[in-house]
Amino acid sequence: MSYWPRPTTADIGLRAFSNSQNNLMMEAALGMQSILMNEESNRKLNNHIRHNSQWNVSIDSDESEMCYDLLLINWLDEVLYRCEIHQQWLVDGQIIIEYCEGKLNLKAQVSWIDSKLVTREIEIKAVTSHKLIFEKVSTGQEISSEWLEVPSFQGPGWYCDVIFDI
Repeated sequence: MSYWPRPTTADIGLRAFSNSQNNLMMEAALGMQSILMNEESNRKLNNHIRHNSQWNVSIDSDESEMCYDLLLINWLDEVLYRCEIHQQWLVDGQIIIEYCEGKLNLKAQVSWIDSKLVTREIEIKAVTSHKLIFEKVSTGQEISSEWLEVPSFQGPGWYCDVIFDI
């Protein structure tokens, strides 16, 4: 696990850390899913039949300024949409991010289960851009945490902070 719920004043936040921006996208999605479900459902995730799919999202982007933070919002929105509309609960996956012809594309090979099998504790209404961070951490650089529940990190790697409207 490389994600931790973090306190906010009214909503709920998440900090995630990983070795690459591709893996960070998946860590953030899995962290969001863990916030949504109750502990018993979390323990039983591996007891259900898994299905495999490819989920894609993209954003318009300038090649000189890759907008991973905006891509993260679109990706997390897609995960919520798949859960609510298609009853597909993300369990795991691999992500590739590519730039092509003015678009930043995220392609995810995912494993999912029927979302009706998961008991939820809360509902996320939206992924917000409020205090959104998606940044590279240089070798030896330390990202400290102001929250007791969240550890500090030392690079190299990537980290993100995202707040969800509940």
